[in-house]
Amino acid sequence: MRKAIFTAASLFGAVAFSGTASAECTAENWKGCAGKAWVDGKVMDTPLGSKWWPNPLWGGDDQAGSTNWYTKPEVIKRALSATKSGKVYKLGHDYHSEMPLFGARKFSLRIPGTPTGGTFGSNRIMWNDEFLATEVGQVGTQFDGLGHIGVQVGADGDKTQMRWYNGFTAAEMGGAYGLQKLGTQALHPIVARGILLDIQAVRGRDMEKGELITMDDVKAALKKQGMADFKFAAGDAIIFRTGWESHWTNAAKYNDGAPGIGMEVARWVAEEVQAGVTGGDTWPVDAVPNPDPGCVFCVHQYLQTRHGIVNQENMKLSELAKDGVYLFTYMYSPAPIRGATGSMGAPIAIN
Repeated sequence: MRKAIFTAASLFGAVAFSGTASAECTAENWKGCAGKAWVDGKVMDTPLGSKWWPNPLWGGDDQAGSTNWYTKPEVIKRALSATKSGKVYKLGHDYHSEMPLFGARKFSLRIPGTPTGGTFGSNRIMWNDEFLATEVGQVGTQFDGLGHIGVQVGADGDKTQMRWYNGFTAAEMGGAYGLQKLGTQALHPIVARGILLDIQAVRGRDMEKGELITMDDVKAALKKQGMADFKFAAGDAIIFRTGWESHWTNAAKYNDGAPGIGMEVARWVAEEVQAGVTGGDTWPVDAVPNPDPGCVFCVHQYLQTRHGIVNQENMKLSELAKDGVYLFTYMYSPAPIRGATGSMGAPIAIN
């Protein structure tokens, strides 16, 4: 996440907000933020309102979050029933050093030796290996696990009050060699019914950075796609297309904010649908900057930290949209790297 975006977090205390929230809602006085869109409940136990642990769906010891849906046969059967023609779509971009990368992240691949080994035997075998240096879970078409996004609940620097999904703390999770809790190895492989919401088609143009996808957009997209009466179900993967993918080859433009969902749509995703996955053709899926400068990736916190809903970013969705494929089988298996915060990898859609 860009340094400029995080700088906004230190500034949002200087802004007086309208609506039901207190004018004293600041980074230093988060208890004054009652009534803000990202706040749940009637008490300010945390900067997100009420406590979110233990998780009401999966229990207090759970580390798999919404991927638990994919241990249920009825969810898998529903997903597979969405396959009709058998055509497979790659929903991920190629990985390379010049792709858009958040902040100071890097992607460096080297082939040592070329060939790396050989020759051996009468058959004269040889081979190439690669060495990869990168933030392995947070570059390119990436997948946010549940150890990625947290909330500082207590005093700055107090690791016993830095909370993640299900209330796990930085004191419990921390480790120089990977997270001790909420690593991607705890997540289940995903086989979901995928639904593409083509908001770019509804707007008739690529969306701009900071633009919010609203529930009116969601309903309009469903109507335009011939799905006005479609019934979502728990465990569905909801994928948002904004048109931001068109900037993928221009890293400076692509990284300079993004359109996306705000809290209205996030609440629908979590509370009404109980989705298993969110995804989009932008790097956060949230809108950046949010119209409320006090919300710095608060959709990330609401979906991942509070509800345990995993998120797929930087997706390639133009081919699905071109072919009018809005309902499909969505498959992705996070790399089970012990202690990782997320995963690179290639999600697919099967029509």
